[in-house]
Amino acid sequence: MNNKSTICTNHEPVSSMLSGDRGRVIIFSAPSGSGKSTIVNWLMQEHPELKLYFSISCTSRPPRGTEQDGVEYFFLSPEEFRQRIENGEFLEYEEVYEGRFYGTLKAQVERQLEAGQNVVFDVDVKGGINIKHFYGERALSLFIQPPSVEELRRRLEGRGTDTPEAIENRLAKAEYELSFAPQFDHVIVNDDLETAKQETLALVRSFLLA
Repeated sequence: MNNKSTICTNHEPVSSMLSGDRGRVIIFSAPSGSGKSTIVNWLMQEHPELKLYFSISCTSRPPRGTEQDGVEYFFLSPEEFRQRIENGEFLEYEEVYEGRFYGTLKAQVERQLEAGQNVVFDVDVKGGINIKHFYGERALSLFIQPPSVEELRRRLEGRGTDTPEAIENRLAKAEYELSFAPQFDHVIVNDDLETAKQETLALVRSFLLA
């Protein structure tokens, strides 16, 4: 696996060009097992008034089952994906292994923002930091943090889905990711899930109403 992740930052931040009627960007990052997905899904399902929508990504893999182009993903051939990378069209992209790409087109995010949608990103820490840089004051970056590495170990072991070796790899990665937490706008410590949900909701509401 290449597991090659790239954030495209060769353009100036666009915050100065954004008008008040446009949507905003909300970025979530966290080590695996921190409860990020639970918090994000709760926020989007229980608070439709916030007009939160995931960005629609591109992929070079074929559609699965009932997936439709432009709904779950935009489906591109590997050649077309590479050409769009060459053209600088992606806000971020990742080649998970040879020829299998995932990424977010700048133009698609702009369409969603123009429609008044508040676009949610669920990305790794470096991606989160760089997307925040690109969108500036129009973006809120939130880092969901476990109370400790020891608690994270307990959660990962409790899942029962990973081998001991995989858990050790995840913990090593988590320690690395935790070092980036101070670069986010806010850090939410998920010690108690309900408290973390309410703290996240308050921060997002405050940001969208500002």
